[in-house]
Amino acid sequence: MVIERFKDGDAAPVYRRFRERGRMLPEGLRYVDSWIDANFARCFQLMECADPRLFDEWIACWQDLVEFEIIPVTSSKEAAAQIAAIL
Repeated sequence: MVIERFKDGDAAPVYRRFRERGRMLPEGLRYVDSWIDANFARCFQLMECADPRLFDEWIACWQDLVEFEIIPVTSSKEAAAQIAAIL
C-alpha cells in the first residue's frame, strides 16, 4: 500500500504530470487501484511487485511533488491462512 501526501496539499501538479507522462512505473511494479481522500490531499494506492527496490525507481519520478509512505500489506485471505497455521 502506498500513501502519497501531495506537497503543499496540491494535487494539481501530480495530475498534470500523470496526464503528460503516465504513471512512469518501472517494469515489474504493477498498479492495482487507487483512492483519493475527499480533500485531495492524499492518495492511497495498491501496488504489487516482487522486488521492493522498484519503488525507489518509481518514487524518484514523483518525489518533487509527493511524499511517500510504503506499507507492505497482504490480503485478508492470505493473512487468515498464515494465522491459521499457528492457531
